[in-house]
Parts: sequence; structure tokens; C-alpha cells
Amino acid sequence: MVQMGQERKQKKAVDAYLRGGVTLRELGERYKVPHSTIHRWVKEFESGLTAEQLRASMERREKQGELPVDVRELQRQLAEARLKNELLNTMIDIAEDQLGVDIRKKPGAKRSE
Repeated sequence: MVQMGQERKQKKAVDAYLRGGVTLRELGERYKVPHSTIHRWVKEFESGLTAEQLRASMERREKQGELPVDVRELQRQLAEARLKNELLNTMIDIAEDQLGVDIRKKPGAKRSE
């Protein structure tokens, strides 16, 4: 459970951040906590969950082996980018074979300036 003094500090820091004009790092220095902690407080406030609820939710996901939605989306995008890269390399290989032209820059090739 959050101590009363800590809870007050948390509310003040979140309010100051949401009003704007101050960075997380500045607030971290002001309230003597890491800026990442203030960032977490802001996210908790925006999600409407208490710190205990958020922590319990994260622990539950970890136990179930679930990844947050944004991580799954990034993994999907990475797989798509790798596939695109493989397809482009295959297209270059085919073009080089069929056209007999070196498309890729070979190591040690001189540039004409």
C-alpha cells in the first residue's frame, strides 16, 4: 500500500506533469524519485488503475506468458520487415542473374565522382 506522504507526492507530481511546462526529469529531481517512476505514475493515473491493480495485472500477464499488445504489434512489424527484406534481396538476385548487371555494390568497388 502507498504511504500517505508518498501518495501526496505522487498526486502532486502527476498534477504538475499533466498541467505541462515541466519534464519528467525535472519532476524527478524536484520530488527526489526517478523520472521513470513519475512516468509510471502518470500512466497509472491515465489508465484509471491503482498501483496495486496495475501491478497485479502485469504479474498475471507475466504468469500467463502474455505480452502487452504493443510488444506483439512490434513483433508483427519486425516479422513483416524481415519478410520484405528477404523479398527485396531475392528480387535483386533475380535481376542480377537475368540482366547480368551487378546491382549491389561489391566490397572494394570504386565510386565514380
